[in-house]
Formats: sequence, C-alpha cells, structure tokens
Amino acid sequence: MKAVVVGGGIIGLCSAWYLREAGWDVELVDRSDLHDNCSYGNLGMVVPSHFVPLATPGIVAQGIKWMFDAKSPFYVKPTPSWRLINWGLKFINSAKADKVDYAAPFLRDINLLSRSLYEGWKRDALFDFSFEQKGIMMYFKEEKTAEEEYHLAEKARAMGLDAVSLNKAEAQAIETGTRLDVLGAVHYRCDGHLYPNQLMPALIASLKKKGAQFRLGHAVSKVHRNGKKLLSVDAGPENIPGDLFVFAAGSWLPELTSKAGVKISLMPGKGYSFTVENPAVKLDIPAILCEARVAITPMAGRMRYGGTMELATTQETVNMQRVRGIVESIPKYFPDNTLAMPSQQEVWYGFRPCSPDGLPYIGTAKGTDNLVIAGGHAMMGLSLGPATGKLVAEIASGETTSVNVAAFRADRF
Repeated sequence: MKAVVVGGGIIGLCSAWYLREAGWDVELVDRSDLHDNCSYGNLGMVVPSHFVPLATPGIVAQGIKWMFDAKSPFYVKPTPSWRLINWGLKFINSAKADKVDYAAPFLRDINLLSRSLYEGWKRDALFDFSFEQKGIMMYFKEEKTAEEEYHLAEKARAMGLDAVSLNKAEAQAIETGTRLDVLGAVHYRCDGHLYPNQLMPALIASLKKKGAQFRLGHAVSKVHRNGKKLLSVDAGPENIPGDLFVFAAGSWLPELTSKAGVKISLMPGKGYSFTVENPAVKLDIPAILCEARVAITPMAGRMRYGGTMELATTQETVNMQRVRGIVESIPKYFPDNTLAMPSQQEVWYGFRPCSPDGLPYIGTAKGTDNLVIAGGHAMMGLSLGPATGKLVAEIASGETTSVNVAAFRADRF
C-alpha cells in the first residue's frame, strides 16, 4: 500500500516517517527542495504548556489595538478577501471561554504525546537534534499579566503539568545567564526545546534510509478523484498514484485541498526570527516575553529570537518594523542584552498555518475515504510534529489513536 504525502515541513516529514514505520510505501511531494521552510526558522520549542489555543476571549480587542502599532506583535493586513473575512468570523466565534476550556485537554494530550515521542527519538539515538528539557520561562512585567499567568499556571498544575510560579528573585536564581527586569515568571518545567536546523535534515536522511521516495521541486497542479476516492496527483510532469493521500502543505493547504474539492479554513500568519551566532548574552533556559509576545531559545551555542503574527497572504517580503519591535523588546526584560538590529538578509520569515480556532486539523477530509488532512498547527507545528505523524499513521491504518482527536476533526468548519 502506497501513501503519498504532500508537504515537506515538519508535519509532512513526521507523517511520512510514522507511515513508513507502519509499513506503508511512502512518496513525499513538495514544491521546494526541502532546504528551507517554516519548520527551519522557528523557535524549536516543545510545549505541553501551550494548552490554550490561539483564539481566546479578549484577543480580538487586543488585536485591534495592536493593529495601529507598526512594531506590535500582531497585524491583520486589511484586504477585500472573502477568505479572510470568513476566517475572521469563525475566529471570533471560536474565541469563547467554553471553547477554550474544551480545547485545553486535547492540546495538552497531543503535546505530551509529542514530547514523549521526541524523548523516544533521543533515547534511541535515532538522530541528533539537540533536544533538551530545561523547561520554558514565561516572563512578565505588568501586574495584570502576572495575575493572568499565575492563574494559567494554577490551571496547568490542575491538568497535571509541571509549572512553578516565581517572583523576580526566584526567577533570577534559575536564570543565571543574564540580569532580569521583570515582576516574575512561570517556569513550565514540562516543556523542552531542540534545534530545528538539525532535526529537519536528520528526519529527511532517516526517511531516505528507510526507503521513502521524494518528488521535489514541483507543486501539485491537479488532483485526480473518483467519487470519495483520490486516485493520484500531478506534480510537474509526473502523475503520482497512491492508495492513501496526506495533505500537509502548511499555509498552502487551502489551495491544495481545493484541488480535491475539499474546503479548509486557514490563514497564513507570517512570523520572523533571527539567530545570533556568537551571543554576548546566553540564556540558560528558553523564554517567552509575555507582553511583547517574543520567544527566545538557546540553540547549540546560538541564540534565536522570534515573534510577530501577520495575517495576510503568503507575501515574500520582510517588514523590518516588526523585526525592530522584537529587537527593542529584549532589553526591557533583560537590561544587559541590547541587540543590534539585524540586516534584512539575516532575518528569516515563515508562514504559520492558522485555523480559526487555533487547533490543528488531523483527520480524514469530509467526503473522502483516503485523504487525511494534517495542518493548521499555527505556532505549534514543531512541537506537535511527531504526535501528528503518529496519529496520521494510526488513522490511515484504522487503529485507535494514541490520544483523542475529536477536537481536531478536519471537517469541523
């Protein structure tokens, strides 16, 4: 039995890896040569702590305020797009307390599954990807944020997650790499981090060693379908048949699924990062700056900084004002860490695939028998990669899934 996986980011690669483990012949198709995509430049965080989806109460009002600040963490480009309007209406409807509470255990469980799979890869020494489990520090400077973060930490502990609420002195005792200017922090000791630039080529090499085939450099131009069954896809000059199809095309997922007659609500959210090769200041523990919505990760002797969310089309441009917002936020939390503004060439950007409710799509596409959707992971693609891949393989093989995937149904909108 042959599985055709369309998409060579972390979700597609992990889907291919676990399908191959389950005995499927696998062919992976991607428009690129796999040397750079959204999975390479992210912050490398593995985050069971992120059990709150993107769509939350209050985020709409906060987002409107941010839209008027060129350096803010969030921006929606005004455009007469029905796709954006439709997504926005679904987002507003999803940003409700009861829906957030419903989603929390699903996100916790899939993140914990993914973390355990990363631990297994490291334990079995399948490949080196610099996986460490030092946790993540959530720093805050404002009283209102402190109340919110301490309350969230209480909820995390109630859900069985290892989270410790800290004042400034306690946080400073843990983070010895630099001086802090914060009110306090929450240390999510349940979290980990890795180096994506090692993980991605290692996964590709492992797949090739396992016998997976790669068809690169051509986007899927056509999907051949007969009733509920997909038959093949055209990519460049080749027609590629299969028994199972997995669409894991990241922010290009709606365009791909439309070729199969399937609608998926999703918008690309552009994020930026830059990496300092020889940093003067090195954090011991990865950090998220709550008010600034900036993330920082030590990676194999380097420091990577990233953030922002621009909801728009997949435009190949860099908004340096957004990058400036990241740079200027750092010394507000770490006074001894004043960064030079990177050049445009040093800035990496990628498109996070955002569903309207902030939950991934994992499951069989509506009206099909052999098309599995795997996408919409927003900022958690790398964190959820292995778990998604394993779940895809279990769904494809008709097995009971390792965790409940009811909240991730591909046909929920």
